Amino acid sequence: MAESYVRPLPAPELEAYVDDFAALVDTLPSTRSTIGCIVPAYNEEASIGAVLESLLAQTRLPDVVHVVVNNTTDRTVEVAAAFAGAHTRVDEDGFEQFTEIFIHDIGKNPDKKVGALNYGYTLVEGLDFLLGVDGDTVADERAIEFLEAEIASDSRIGGISAIYSIDDRELEGVVAPFLIAGQRAQFAAFNMQNMLRGRNMAVLGGQYSIFATHALRDAMAANRQSTPWVKDSEVEDSLLSLQIKSAGYLTKISARARADVGGMTTLRALDAQQVKWNYGAIELMWPGQRGDTKGQPFHPNLRLRWWENASMAINALSRILFLVLLAGSLSIGAFVFSPVWLIPPVVAILLNLRIALSMENRSARDILFAVLLLPAEVYMWVRIGHFARAWTKFASKKQVDNWAAQAKAERGSGQAYLAPMLIALAAVIAMVAIWTQLSPVVQSSILWVGWPMLGIITVLQTLSMFGKLVRRHHGYKV
Repeated sequence: MAESYVRPLPAPELEAYVDDFAALVDTLPSTRSTIGCIVPAYNEEASIGAVLESLLAQTRLPDVVHVVVNNTTDRTVEVAAAFAGAHTRVDEDGFEQFTEIFIHDIGKNPDKKVGALNYGYTLVEGLDFLLGVDGDTVADERAIEFLEAEIASDSRIGGISAIYSIDDRELEGVVAPFLIAGQRAQFAAFNMQNMLRGRNMAVLGGQYSIFATHALRDAMAANRQSTPWVKDSEVEDSLLSLQIKSAGYLTKISARARADVGGMTTLRALDAQQVKWNYGAIELMWPGQRGDTKGQPFHPNLRLRWWENASMAINALSRILFLVLLAGSLSIGAFVFSPVWLIPPVVAILLNLRIALSMENRSARDILFAVLLLPAEVYMWVRIGHFARAWTKFASKKQVDNWAAQAKAERGSGQAYLAPMLIALAAVIAMVAIWTQLSPVVQSSILWVGWPMLGIITVLQTLSMFGKLVRRHHGYKV
């Protein structure tokens, strides 16, 4: 039998050396990246306190926090001032963290949020990373820890966005819960779409995103800008994301960092926000140039935008065709129901349910929004109105301040959100008047051509939904 090997014991002096060396390593100073947090705040009296409490509760504190208050007419400064100063915390493992909060009231600022962001950038440009946080966004306690770990792990990454959702608690009435459920589903579908594209994010939303400051400097140099954000775009975060991507960096969505952003609880406010976003996106992807912003129709970050607009156009066309053909068929007694027509709504319900189940913090309201179909269908019509308004404003070539329009809407002013409904009502009245003037032969011919067209469109839409339904999510949660 072979003899077993016995490892010799280390010499006493060598064992002592190992212990001394380990003790020496423990005393070596450790370095970590530096993070400067910028919080632009405009009339955030109700939410700024929760935002700062969330930042102070993070497992990884930012090294400094600058709250940049601009154009405010409420008590944002007074509420934020209660958090000003140095904050020190000793964690359970004995590690001490320090941060300091500064409150800057820059008064009237014609560049609004962009001006506040650029002001904040000048205060943290010497640090490794810039964390942008909106004045109404609260994150999970490990959000900064996750964002820092991800962006520091790969020098090719220029910026990472958190996974966004909206807090659906403490909502009253009927309209607000319905709109928040719709926005949560919209965010979830958008986030999952980006997750499954290699976590490549077209838009590093300003709500809660971290940027490598060297990537910001490279983007500024490539575009001959003195500041990262420019004032001539309706979607300053989308434009900056395009510039970072064009400078050779990756723009990603986090796999784990989560944040709840401020949702829109009225039709008026939601319309203004979505029209601003869609209008700005159209400007970025449309060929040619308006003002100082040149359209980039072939930019890789905008492919998803093109698909989103095409999808909304098809959704609008199929729904309008169905309603027109159904009304026409009923008017002449030519309607015949087929059970096959139930397949598209069933697939839509299953897809909506899968999106709801992919939410990390889903609620019963999210599930009901998906399976009842009607709420999701109504919300789709609301979104179609937003897209129609954005394209109409863009086609008019009229100079508009969509930032001011959104601020006005959030204050409860303005009736522009009613325009799609009024136009739809006028169109229905016009079509009914025209239909009644047509002969039975012409009416039958329209139906004979229209139903097959709708059938082809519906089949293609259903196949697209089914493809999304069976696609693997690879364990991602949104």
